[in-house]
Amino acid sequence: QPLLYFSSLPAKVAVRQIRRDSIEKIKAMKKNSEIPEDDQKDGEEQLQKITDEYVKKIDEAVAAKTAEIMEI
Repeated sequence: QPLLYFSSLPAKVAVRQIRRDSIEKIKAMKKNSEIPEDDQKDGEEQLQKITDEYVKKIDEAVAAKTAEIMEI
């Protein structure tokens, strides 16, 4: 269902935008010597994992709704 796919795009964009904003804050903290480089990399990796998790949840919700619609 293309309509469901396209309706999920704003949610994915929002999740990725939050990730981007958070990574910018982490980089600013590193630049200001508030955190070491290891913490910066760990933070970025954790943010990526969280982002992947939520994008997967969005995809699963779309797949479930598509399956529900196909039953009708």
